[in-house]
Amino acid sequence: MNIKNIEIVVAPREPHYVGDGFRVHNFIPSGYRLDMERMDPFILLDYNSPFYFPPTDKPRGVSVHPHRGFETVTIAYQGKVAHHDSSGNSGVIGVGDVQWMTAASGILHKEYHEEKFSKEGGYFQMAQLWVNLPAKYKMSAPKYQGITNSQINKYQLEDNKGVVEVIAGNYNNVAGAASTFSPVNMLNARLEEGGKADFSFPATYNTALLVVAGEINVNGTQTVAENHFVLFENEGEDFNIEATKKSIVLILSGEPLNEPIAAQGPFVMNTREEIAQAIRDYNLGKFGYLEE
Repeated sequence: MNIKNIEIVVAPREPHYVGDGFRVHNFIPSGYRLDMERMDPFILLDYNSPFYFPPTDKPRGVSVHPHRGFETVTIAYQGKVAHHDSSGNSGVIGVGDVQWMTAASGILHKEYHEEKFSKEGGYFQMAQLWVNLPAKYKMSAPKYQGITNSQINKYQLEDNKGVVEVIAGNYNNVAGAASTFSPVNMLNARLEEGGKADFSFPATYNTALLVVAGEINVNGTQTVAENHFVLFENEGEDFNIEATKKSIVLILSGEPLNEPIAAQGPFVMNTREEIAQAIRDYNLGKFGYLEE
């Protein structure tokens, strides 16, 4: 067993609002030592820890905005989100569901709390990731994968102490539900108290986890509290987690693209010239139309 040790444990930053519907702690890229190059291919992680939104007749959210050059992945833990984009895709994700949107060559997008959830109010908990696209796919056609929890393959852990949901990649020969453009593993480990799970990823992959709920022990040596983020070293392959209380853990591991990153707002390309072109294309209406 070639142990993969922890490089750093990162506490959540002060929350900020994205639009008026997402109260998030940003880990990637603003967290200490969690810049885009270090976390490649994961270039953003916003985490909306559990937060109560009171009832409202006007759904909260983020109005129409563009994306180009990457994928957005939204994972719902509590609450419901409605989504629309300029390619004609729309849908609602609820507890346990995943929305995987490939912006690629360019898309307009909006996301709001689902209407019924908005009117009733309730606790809202989500994670959103941006996954970078290889240069050769950045200008491919946009696409959308709406993945319900029932479509996510699951691996049952020993003694019925939990399950690992395989959103993308592979876990113990259980294949992920999402298709990806580069090797990406994205897993939800849902553990009862005392539940244990072992993981193994190539040493060169950038590997991390977020304790979404509960508390865990990593490699029998480090206790990690709720809402904290763990970055692993790029040495060793194997690590394990044990829940010291009922827990949910988001595990990320991906092969770095090792390509130049040029990022500005909602555009992530390889050069500044490509960023300038993205802005021109957006201003010329080439991303399509989406009603507010």
